Amino acid sequence: MPHIAVGSTSARSGERQRRTAGTRRAALPHRGTLRPYALDITVILLAGLDVWMVGPEQVPSYSIVLSVLACLALAGRRWFPFAVLLLTVPGFLAGWAQIAAMFALGMLATRKQFHWQVWVGAGLIWVCRFFQWPLEEFMDLSWQMHVRNAIYGVVVAGMPVAIGLLIGARSELSARLAELAASRDRERILHAQAVRADERAKLARDMHDVVSHDITLIAMQANALSVSNTSAEAQRTADTIRQLSKHTLEELRSLVGLLRSSGQTEPSQPGITELDQLVRNTNVPVQLTVESVPDGLPNDVSAAAYRTVQECLTNVHKHAPGAGATVRVRGEDDGLRIEVHNAPGTTATAGLPSGGHGLTGMAERARMLGGTFETAPTEDGGFRVRASYPVDT
Repeated sequence: MPHIAVGSTSARSGERQRRTAGTRRAALPHRGTLRPYALDITVILLAGLDVWMVGPEQVPSYSIVLSVLACLALAGRRWFPFAVLLLTVPGFLAGWAQIAAMFALGMLATRKQFHWQVWVGAGLIWVCRFFQWPLEEFMDLSWQMHVRNAIYGVVVAGMPVAIGLLIGARSELSARLAELAASRDRERILHAQAVRADERAKLARDMHDVVSHDITLIAMQANALSVSNTSAEAQRTADTIRQLSKHTLEELRSLVGLLRSSGQTEPSQPGITELDQLVRNTNVPVQLTVESVPDGLPNDVSAAAYRTVQECLTNVHKHAPGAGATVRVRGEDDGLRIEVHNAPGTTATAGLPSGGHGLTGMAERARMLGGTFETAPTEDGGFRVRASYPVDT
């Protein structure tokens, strides 16, 4: 038999690296959480710079206070956009907080889109840009200046609204695209599940119609043998065949039920506690040793150990008839170890069919559980199989 070795060192090291990287990421502050606050600070500084550069030197104190309050109110624009806009209106009308009011209107349009609050806020900003404080200066302006201020008011109020609507539409489009991608993923998963369900149903039908029928015939032939032959040896052989056929039919029925189900539940499988019965029912002389098996062994590890020993004894019966086998199951600190060794066969092989998938299946089972599996011929012409499974699977 070829040498097969399956290790899990690289997989475990990769898992440790991923856990370490996740711990480092958790220890460092996330950039996405700091970005909104940095943006808010930048907006407040820009609004304050606009007030400081545009405002004249000789101004009433209340104009300065209202302008500063309008700039500071931008700190709450993400949570209370309409209230912040209302707070910036006095600073724009009686002061120079135009940039602050435009930022507040833009955030309101981004959050509310076509809500009535957006249009009310746009009207207030237009009014603040059209009128001038104090009213005496507004009344002294010519009609040309009034027309220009009205046009500028449309620009000042319309630009934040347009940008906010654009940002909101882009966010909505991104959300729709993400939802569409998730829907396609769900459809792909459902289609794959449907295909697998069809394959499982077909396999279950074939197993039930062919394999179950043949095993039933074997059991019936064994019963006929026990009736027609009264010798003690024939009776023992027929009883062994009946017991094996019954056990095989029970496992086959469990597998067929699993295949016909959704595949979310695992059937009950034999484990280490059934190794004694397995050894008694096999036609191979076996010396079984079970040592220090930990309590609370996971079901998948226990089932894997049972299947490994079962497949090894089957291979001994097929490829080394007449040879004995030594089976040792030992619990250690890092997991469960299994070793099966057989001597060379003493009789000619029976020519039993073999698909060559037994060793591959055991190696795949060990890899899925994070263990190791290796096989190698021995110096005396026999064969040795070693497998290990972690107990914390």
